[in-house]
Amino acid sequence: MDTIWLDGAEWLAVLRIGLGLWWLESWRHKDKKTWFEGAGIAWAADVAAKHRWAVVRSGFAKVVGPRPKAMAYLVLYAELALGLGLILGILTPVALVGALLLNVLYFVLMVHDWAEQGQNSMMALISVVALFGMAWQTWSLDGALGWFQ
Repeated sequence: MDTIWLDGAEWLAVLRIGLGLWWLESWRHKDKKTWFEGAGIAWAADVAAKHRWAVVRSGFAKVVGPRPKAMAYLVLYAELALGLGLILGILTPVALVGALLLNVLYFVLMVHDWAEQGQNSMMALISVVALFGMAWQTWSLDGALGWFQ
């Protein structure tokens, strides 16, 4: 593969690190106080309750609804863990699968609001490309430790 400036593995590392920075920004910009008080999950519950797909309504009610505080912590700290994992390149395949799942879950929740889907579509695409391109081979702790060879 011919590239300009960096080789293919380095470009994949740039993509991985950029995705990590995107997740870190998603974590950073949230108002933690209101998020932990339930604002984020309450908003998602409202969206889920009006969702056109019954499976989303019932799934949200069964999984997230009974434990809003735990889910608020889970989502927020998942974003932080994904960001740090992708930037540092530690447990990168796990972080990429987690990132893809979180984007797909949000994508499904917000399927009726196409204005929200650009960011999630791009983040999911980057996750897939980085995963199948094995973006942990360069500039990562995984690569330095010889993990996931």
